[in-house]
Amino acid sequence: MSVYANTRRAIALSEATTLPQRYYASPKWFQRELEAIHLNMWLCAGRTRHIPHAGDYFVRQVGNANVIITRDEQGEIRAFHNVCRHRGTLLTNASEGRFNGRIQCPYHAWTYRLDGTLANAPHMEKVEGFCEADYPLNAVATAVWDGHIFINLSARPAPFAQHLAGLDEKFRPWRMQELQMVERRVYHLRANWKLIIQNYSECLHCPIVHPLLQKQSHYMSGENEPPRPTYLGGRMDLRDGVKSLTMDGSTSRCPLRGLSSEEQRHVYYYCLLPNFFLNLHPDYMLTFTLWPRSVDQTEIICEWHFHPDEICKPSFNPQDAIEFWDITNKQDWELSELAQQGISSKGYQPGPYSNREELLLALDRFVVERVERKTRTWANTHVDNFAD
Repeated sequence: MSVYANTRRAIALSEATTLPQRYYASPKWFQRELEAIHLNMWLCAGRTRHIPHAGDYFVRQVGNANVIITRDEQGEIRAFHNVCRHRGTLLTNASEGRFNGRIQCPYHAWTYRLDGTLANAPHMEKVEGFCEADYPLNAVATAVWDGHIFINLSARPAPFAQHLAGLDEKFRPWRMQELQMVERRVYHLRANWKLIIQNYSECLHCPIVHPLLQKQSHYMSGENEPPRPTYLGGRMDLRDGVKSLTMDGSTSRCPLRGLSSEEQRHVYYYCLLPNFFLNLHPDYMLTFTLWPRSVDQTEIICEWHFHPDEICKPSFNPQDAIEFWDITNKQDWELSELAQQGISSKGYQPGPYSNREELLLALDRFVVERVERKTRTWANTHVDNFAD
């Protein structure tokens, strides 16, 4: 038997077909997904190192929610809706920056402390019953995992530990909090967010589309974890003689501290649903955050992170890893856009999954179950037409 023989369990054709067209092309269905998934689950927003000082901030757009992520005077990570409590004006239209000790609305100068409490509301002194303590910024739940910042826009967020589901223990040896970003690329795709996750979650296309990746990591070497309610993922093996995924498979960088010799022979690919890709290599970390903009538009922020001991070396040069993944990313983005075009066309009909595409089937079920659950909740209290 081949070392890479297909030994995964068989699946029934009747239970393993792709989703109907509306799941990828209907604006109404897309809005349902945002409400049931992105506005209800933990989302990776960025890194703590992005806002090292009090008042540093960046902004993320999630559907119609505009969120400021900042650090208060005590060093705590905070997130707020980017909306003044006076007349609803955006507090900042910059994508990132620094508040000088206060957050001030540019319209009428309502001013907030970095913890979100209202500090000053001009011309309100003769409004009977007005109390500054009653008008803090509307807070958004936050959590931090090993240097990654997460936000949750739900009124009742699920416990963050439940969302991680043990990944914090699994990936503790990488000591991700210590790693520093050295490169950020932002990609704008004409594709539905689910198609990007599906492409990420299988490598059957790798021999055709990714010759450089296939040369360094055999496409059938992957071992997936059983799908979990909040994440999909697995690992792939490096070929003999390959030290990391770079342009030539070599690296002058030392392995990340804490990794066993076995962990140094794999690359780990995990999607923490619904918006975070985590690629862990022997000597660096690659992260992706996905931000759906419409049913067929997605923004992806991709960042390369390395250990500071390597960064400070005069010989440090990350381009071998950056170029490798920029090439591979663009190949994947083209595929995702082609899939969007084909599925949106008149000739599309649902097709069968392979038994090696079990993570894709799991994503479909995750989406359908989440949206149906949300729909049932709304149906109990609203009269609403959910027909496409």
